This record gives sequence, C-alpha cells and structure tokens, in this order.
Amino acid sequence: MKIATCDTTAPNPVAMEGAEGITKRVMIGPDDGAPNFTMRVFDVEPGGHTPHHSHESEHEVYVIGGRGVVLEGDREHPIEAGSFVFVPPHEVHQFRAAEDEALRFICIVPKQYD
Repeated sequence: MKIATCDTTAPNPVAMEGAEGITKRVMIGPDDGAPNFTMRVFDVEPGGHTPHHSHESEHEVYVIGGRGVVLEGDREHPIEAGSFVFVPPHEVHQFRAAEDEALRFICIVPKQYD
C-alpha cells in the first residue's frame, strides 16, 4: 500500500511538443506495483495548455482545482473544479487553463502512459 500527498510528490515539467506551462506528478504507477493504471496530477499555469493530441487509449480526468477548457477536437467545453472528462481512445483533445487561473487535474491512464 502507498499513502502520500500530492505536495510530497515531485513535479516534473512536461516537455512534449505543443505543451506550455505544465508539470506532472506520477502519484501511483508501475514503480508502486500498480499493474494496470497510472494516476497522474497535472498542474497547468494560467494560459498554459497540453498539446492538441490523441492517444491509443482512454483517459479519465477529474478537475481538482482552477478552471479552463477542454477541447474535443476543436470544440471547447468549459471545465472547473469538480468537472470530470472521459477522453475515448484516438480522440483529439487539449486541456487549457484560463488566462487568469491555474488548472489542476487528476488523469488516470493505462500504465504505459506514465
């Protein structure tokens, strides 16, 4: 069993092409013995965003702080603390923080995406 807090897990900058102002914390993953899924927390600075991209598998996202939008292709949907998002496999998506507020979300993916 692993018990920790988000603030005790080291953040790492996201260095993907198209990403701006993002850090990622791997909360639970293969290094913890999790055989199937990885839980990550992303912090997106005001005005920052993930790449506009797609993946082979699904993502489950829960917004725990701030506000912004998620793009479903090119269509914007507002999100804020308490919102959840299911991103199906192969769907082009992007998470963007509001210009004046950071965004923090939990993202659960199959273990190969840690």
